[in-house]
Amino acid sequence: MASEAEYVELGLSRLAVPEDVRAALDAVLPDGIDVVEAVTAGPGGLTERIEASRWLVELPGVASDRLEDAVVKFTTADQVLVERLTKHGRRSLDARAPVVRCGVVRPDATAQPAQDDSYRTSDSSSRLCAPPSGVRGNPCAILDLVVRHVTPSVRPDEVLAGLRVVADLKPPLPVRATRLAQGMLTEHGDIVDPLAADREGHLSGRPSP
Repeated sequence: MASEAEYVELGLSRLAVPEDVRAALDAVLPDGIDVVEAVTAGPGGLTERIEASRWLVELPGVASDRLEDAVVKFTTADQVLVERLTKHGRRSLDARAPVVRCGVVRPDATAQPAQDDSYRTSDSSSRLCAPPSGVRGNPCAILDLVVRHVTPSVRPDEVLAGLRVVADLKPPLPVRATRLAQGMLTEHGDIVDPLAADREGHLSGRPSP
């Protein structure tokens, strides 16, 4: 899994210019880990503003039509139980309940998911699904997910396990998941940037739809 939407909250011993903090951190981090923005935090903790994540999951070797069929079975199920191996042994969890929205997009981001006309695709999907080294001419379906943060957490691999349970979907090649966003949810399942209120210099409470 990869991510383009990670956040961290820091307590400093003195007031600082956010851009200076961003530049100093960015200068000492390894290549590929970039601090893109820093803001002065308002009241409330960061965890209070993060309710869900949006993921794009690439499935090389899986046709979009095949994935769409599996998504229909998954989203219409009342419950999809999968197993996770923990330090206390195997435990069952419901992979369906925390999934707020689920759809299939094409690599060119022009196709709309079959089950939700209001579901918007992302321009980020246009650069995904580059074939693995030495693999050419294979289909590559993309799953677009919004997953609510619950306890225990449900990750993209648990959703994929759920697709296997309900539709026997088994990707023949390694799957790649990228988190595109984290934040609070509106009633329509959109994700609000957790730094937006701080960027504007105030906190407005829970976002309106």
